[in-house]
Amino acid sequence: MAPNIVFLGLDLYYWMILAGIVAAMVLFRVLYANAGIDYPVFVLTLLVSVGAIVGGYLFAALFQSFYNYLETGVFQWGVGTTFYGGLIGAAAVFLILYFTFGHFFCKGKHIAQFNAMLSLIAPCIVLAHAFGRIGCLLDGCCYGRVSELGLPMFVNGVWEKRVPIQLFESLFLFALCAVLVVLLLKKKGTLNASVYLIAYGVWRFIIEFFRDDERGASGLSFLTPSQLTALLLILVGIAYIFVYRLFLRQIFAKFGAPTEENDAET
Repeated sequence: MAPNIVFLGLDLYYWMILAGIVAAMVLFRVLYANAGIDYPVFVLTLLVSVGAIVGGYLFAALFQSFYNYLETGVFQWGVGTTFYGGLIGAAAVFLILYFTFGHFFCKGKHIAQFNAMLSLIAPCIVLAHAFGRIGCLLDGCCYGRVSELGLPMFVNGVWEKRVPIQLFESLFLFALCAVLVVLLLKKKGTLNASVYLIAYGVWRFIIEFFRDDERGASGLSFLTPSQLTALLLILVGIAYIFVYRLFLRQIFAKFGAPTEENDAET
């Protein structure tokens, strides 16, 4: 909607990304005690999150370049970013750093509180993403189809009224964040990470049908790259529920995690 507005050298898209990161860190700081996370694990998580943000950005650019390569046959770096690439890359970097440094500085507490940490990080990621989608709306990317009932966006060099998919997704993410926070405060957020993966995966799969920007290629003609990744996230979310209840809960307990947890939510 306002792609040419620049403040202190950054356009509004990047300012919203920064706002999302700050909001996520504030939320993490406010709620970490409610999630059952000790201070050393809190500090560890914040520090490794910095590396995860950097790694996530690099992976976001890499994934977009790969999607474009599947469609055009030309690999070109720096042609955009994709949220899924950033999420997967950031998660990989975070886990490597979390367990590596946690081994030396947290004496097993990082393992005992790993699931609690995931349950708290989930709404933080959702909150940051919600701000990011507002950035997409302001930048005029990730748009929907042309519609007289839409909002004016600057697309392909012209102003057009398009369905504000970005705004709808932002509202969904704010609502999902609120749900995850409530579950956490009511001590029912044991599987917040799975709730996030499944809920967002379903949402993203559906809204892909209403996107009208370039979606890239997935190798499957009937699925966009984002839909394919959404299905994988749903499967991962479901798998974590079963793996946690069958194995991980007992492993975490051996390192000092509470043996009595409310697992009623799914």
